[in-house]
Amino acid sequence: MDALATVESVDSSQDLYREHAGPLLEWLAASHHDWTVHSAELLQLDVVVTHAGPALGELLPQLIPVLRSCLQPARDPAMRLQLFSILSRVLLRAKETVDSQGQLHSYLDTLVKDILVPNLQWHAGRTAAAIRTAAVSCLWALISSESLSAEQLREVQEALTPQILTTLEEDAQVTRLVSCRIIDAFMKASGAVVGPDELVKVYPELLKRLDDVSNDVRLAAASTLATWLRRVESDGSKSCCQSDIQHLYKELLVHLDDPEGAVQDAVLEVLKAGSVLFPDLLVRETEAVIHKHRSPAHCEQLLQHVQALPPAP
Repeated sequence: MDALATVESVDSSQDLYREHAGPLLEWLAASHHDWTVHSAELLQLDVVVTHAGPALGELLPQLIPVLRSCLQPARDPAMRLQLFSILSRVLLRAKETVDSQGQLHSYLDTLVKDILVPNLQWHAGRTAAAIRTAAVSCLWALISSESLSAEQLREVQEALTPQILTTLEEDAQVTRLVSCRIIDAFMKASGAVVGPDELVKVYPELLKRLDDVSNDVRLAAASTLATWLRRVESDGSKSCCQSDIQHLYKELLVHLDDPEGAVQDAVLEVLKAGSVLFPDLLVRETEAVIHKHRSPAHCEQLLQHVQALPPAP
């Protein structure tokens, strides 16, 4: 590539990609309707996308339509898995690749509604499950890239929250774990208020994950529940959610007596985060169960924390 750059009288291989990747992608795209995982063109696309660097930001008009077509559910599953892997890699470095020109937001609707939504739909079988895992990982890469404004993140949240609440139930541990992290990011998104109806759909699914077989998932779920409670407080939704919060207090107090010390500590932090909402109610619920716990230590720490809270205005 360096030798070719010298012949072309350009400074680097990056300049070669900037000059030639567009026509090359157009040439590859001519046959993309027939691609499978065995197509040589797919391997060529992989090389171009992986190595084009900042030049990729100029190629979105050619690249996105190819991805949209090749990632439809009717296409070869193995090819879709490979394409999601390619897409996740560049999204993790979006500002140095696909968003180098700051234009990725123009294709966000296509990425979410035409690519991610169809591939997050539940279908039976291991291959379908692997594709959902790949799609969830791709979404996490998009969110983690910090290429989305608060407004754009809210649009993604509105479009994909129902699907991600469903993927919290997946068999694959990594899918459940990443789904927790995505919900956490959605709950932290600033700006528009999340309505009480939307909020109360989220916490029961996270509560289920406190019984997960994986401690990593349980800890991620606890962290996300703390974020949920802070969101209820910041949105001023507590009066609409009092019965839900009381139910959440009761369930969390059960997990405060968990056999795993790390889970106990995490749940204590969740209850501390939520204690400002209805402190008197939390005290009553805690005092009602403290004698049932193997050790009262965590309940006592919680009661001390609540008693030290400043009085409500």
